[in-house]
Formats: sequence, C-alpha cells, structure tokens
Amino acid sequence: MILKGGEIARYLARPDPSRPALLIHGQDAMRVAMKRAEAVKALVGDKADEEMRLTRLPGAGLRKDPAQLLDAIKEVGFFPGPRVVLVEDAPDTAADAIRAALSDWRAGDAVMVVAAGALGKSSALRKLFEPHPLAVTAPIYDDPPGEEEVARWLADAGLRHVPPATMKDMMVLARALDPGDLRQTIEKIGLYKHGDDAPLTGDEIALMAPATIEADLDELIHIVAERREAEFGSMMRRIEGQGVSPVTLCIAALRHFRALHGAAADPGGPGVALSKMRPPVFGPRRDRMARQAQAWGMGPLEEAVRLLLDTDLMLRSSTRAPQKALVERALIRLAMSPRGRR
Repeated sequence: MILKGGEIARYLARPDPSRPALLIHGQDAMRVAMKRAEAVKALVGDKADEEMRLTRLPGAGLRKDPAQLLDAIKEVGFFPGPRVVLVEDAPDTAADAIRAALSDWRAGDAVMVVAAGALGKSSALRKLFEPHPLAVTAPIYDDPPGEEEVARWLADAGLRHVPPATMKDMMVLARALDPGDLRQTIEKIGLYKHGDDAPLTGDEIALMAPATIEADLDELIHIVAERREAEFGSMMRRIEGQGVSPVTLCIAALRHFRALHGAAADPGGPGVALSKMRPPVFGPRRDRMARQAQAWGMGPLEEAVRLLLDTDLMLRSSTRAPQKALVERALIRLAMSPRGRR
C-alpha cells in the first residue's frame, strides 16, 4: 500500500500494528528521521528503549548478515508489549533480507520500520514494498506540513486553545521553517505557555519564532520606514558599534523597502501580500509593515527602492567610496522624507 497526500501524516501518527512493515523514504534526511521517530513512538511508546522493545539495525549490514533481521523480528522480549525493529539508512541491497523477513512474518512478531533516503522508481525497496498486500510505503516529500499535522503538534505541546487567526499565523511560519525547526519552535511555545490557559496569540508566536535578522538592525530599518528621524542617530551608532557592515545594512534596507513596495502594489492588500512573501511575514511584524506600506504609498516606495539600489551600486562599484557615509545619508534621507505623498 502506498500512502498519498494527507494519508501519510495521518498514518504515521497512528500506524497499524497489524501490518508487518513500513517503508519511510525521502530526499530530506531530517524529515525522514522525524517521521520515522513519530511512527516508532506511536507503535511502541516512549519507553521502548528502556524496556528493550526497540531493536535498531543498520541497513548496510543486512547484505552480509540477512538472518539478523529475521532473528530480530522473532525475538521474544523480556518486557511485555509491542516491539519494533528499526532498519536505519536502508540501501537497496537490504531488499533481499527484508523480503525474507516479510515472507516469514507472523502476527505477534515485531513490526519492521525501514527508513531510507531518496529512492527512484526502479529501487528494489520500492518494488518490494509498493505492490505488497500488507506492507506500507510512506514517501516523504519536501512539502510543508499541513494544518492537520501542525494542529496535532500544537496539541502534543499542550497548546489546545488556538484561534483560527492564530493558526493562520502558525501556518505562515510552517511555510517558512523546516519541519524540524517548526517542531522545536512549537515545543518552545508550549513551554512558554505552560500553565497559561489563555488562547495562543500571534504576538506569542512572533515572540518565540526564530529571528531572521539581528534585532537592532531590524529596528533601525523600522525607524527609517516609520520616518522616526529623531531616533535614527542613536540607533545608527549602536549598529555601528556592533560591527554591522554598510553593505549588510544597505541590503537589509533594500529588502525591507522592496517588501513594502510589493505589499503596496498587491491588489489583495498589504497584509495578504506580506503573508505570501518568501520568507513570509506574520504576526505583529506583518501588521507593522502593512501600516508602513500604506503610509508610504506606491510612488514614494518606488523612489525609496531606487535610492537604495543606487546606493548599493555605488558601494559595490568603488572601493574608494565612503561606504558608511553613503548608507547613512541614504537612510537619513528616507527617514526625513515628507509624509503624505503618493
């Protein structure tokens, strides 16, 4: 049986213990490892290692000693309960040993969980598992986790009060992070919310989400975009003290104003546009940038992007250019630009 789409996440969360074997394969080793761990935990629980109900076998060793897999699935454990034999990093050369174990598998034997990397259509493992009437194949793709899976991770972390608007922000974050980073972030949010029964908010997600750029640099760009020129000088001195290069500062400002320009140009509105960007912008930062885009308007934002592009070109085209002065002059011009133009 080959799982497809949403079936994959649902099945791996609750695998059928009456089926003899499960093949999990995919290009991304981290995603495969996460799904493998999830399936094993669902089959044998948290204490399987302590109770010796989980046996790990390196897939590469099965070619030289194929009998070890059959011995492992038939072994009678000291502790009662379901057992799993995990075949890790299985190559195609392990297919014969797995085929022999499958043919001798009986109810009560350990379930085999086979984890592999990217497998082509001609793979011996796929040819063994996919047509098998009882074995299950779960191909893991690089797609972001779906809302059902994210909701399950949230519940596992103790986060059961998640309003629809907050879940929308969480799904934006799911598209921006690798699944492993997303899972860690959700666990961190769960620890932060421990003992707090209030619904999860977008502000709390933003607080716990991994920072994409250094906080002071981000705040300096916001000061420029919000035309708070009185605060510019002190923050600029702080950024210089941290050793941020003028080129880095110019690139960060250009990225920000391009995002504002794209947000102002989107017919769906700035908030929708910012959520669609890569990486997406969500939570309070999205609301803040949406206000900035509305305050500037299309025409002034085009001029701002042009100014920053010209500054970036000067920085890269001349080694004699006073880089710090060029960037500071461009940013202070933006911060002091008049309001109300369109």
